[in-house]
Amino acid sequence: MKNTSPKSQNNMNGFQHFLLLCSGANIHFLKKSPSEWNKFAGIGGIVLFTAVFASLSAGYAIFTVFDHLWTSVGFALLWGLMIFNLDRYIVSSIKKTGSWWHQLWMTVPRLILAGFLGIVISKPLELKIFEKEINKQLNTIIERNKKQLQAEMNGRILQQSGPFETEKKQLQQKVADYQKAYDSAAIELEKEILGTKTGLTSGKVGFGSNAKRKTELKEQRKQDLENYQKQIAPRLNYLDKEISKVYTNIETERTRNEGVENRFNGFAARLQALDELGKSSAIMAIASMFIMGLFITLEISPVLIKLISSVGPYDHLLEKTENDFRLYAKEKIEKGNHATEKRIENFKNNFE
Repeated sequence: MKNTSPKSQNNMNGFQHFLLLCSGANIHFLKKSPSEWNKFAGIGGIVLFTAVFASLSAGYAIFTVFDHLWTSVGFALLWGLMIFNLDRYIVSSIKKTGSWWHQLWMTVPRLILAGFLGIVISKPLELKIFEKEINKQLNTIIERNKKQLQAEMNGRILQQSGPFETEKKQLQQKVADYQKAYDSAAIELEKEILGTKTGLTSGKVGFGSNAKRKTELKEQRKQDLENYQKQIAPRLNYLDKEISKVYTNIETERTRNEGVENRFNGFAARLQALDELGKSSAIMAIASMFIMGLFITLEISPVLIKLISSVGPYDHLLEKTENDFRLYAKEKIEKGNHATEKRIENFKNNFE
């Protein structure tokens, strides 16, 4: 082993050393186990590229929210480092000790966490991959939201202006009744003068006593109409102003909300568009599922590699070192307990 270590250390290049660091393994033990380099370098490469994809994913997601390049770059680097550290810890925490079922039981929580990270990483990248289709679906959603907004506004207009409109129609109907009475009186007067025989006219041509009474009735109906119109004019003016105010307020709100709808292009909106595309198109749903599956597989692959790989020299060295520390700690504890018991015994004997 002593003869192999220096030679192995000289053969390890810088990039391989970096990948081994990414794997979360103990470099000191790996230098003594050259047969394990390829396995751990592969694991480190997967951890590294997962962090790279996580950075790209987070950068795109943040850019859709803040629309600021340097903010997105800064958060992408921070997120990538966090995922890198988390993946590195997940892989390094798996020990090839105990039975296979024990190893599997200890790996399940790590697989679940890795799978969840794979989903988180894959979604923003899916949004970028299907960007053209999502933009088209966003336009559809915007138009649909605008129609719903218009329907809602129409309902609110009807609700808020309804009492004013009802009262205005009642007043206008009363005016129409007065107008109808006046028109009826004017027609009867004309028939009386022309001598047209009806149940209400004498049938005599000319302006007689009946025509005079009908003229007075016509003037009375006209006066009633004009008086009522003057009476309700202020109220009608008030009702018109209130109705106009309702329409103005609703129209201002609609214009403002339509401006918001036109900017319906954020991260959550794109997720909604992607979800609707998946529901309406089987091909999109399958493609999205495969992309998500790809990143989940990429994320859990280091854990699976550690799980299914056979026990190697590195694992034996690691187990031996940890066992040595356990024995050393147990020995120190036993010695400490024994020394404490002796001191207590001596203390009791001195007082006896």
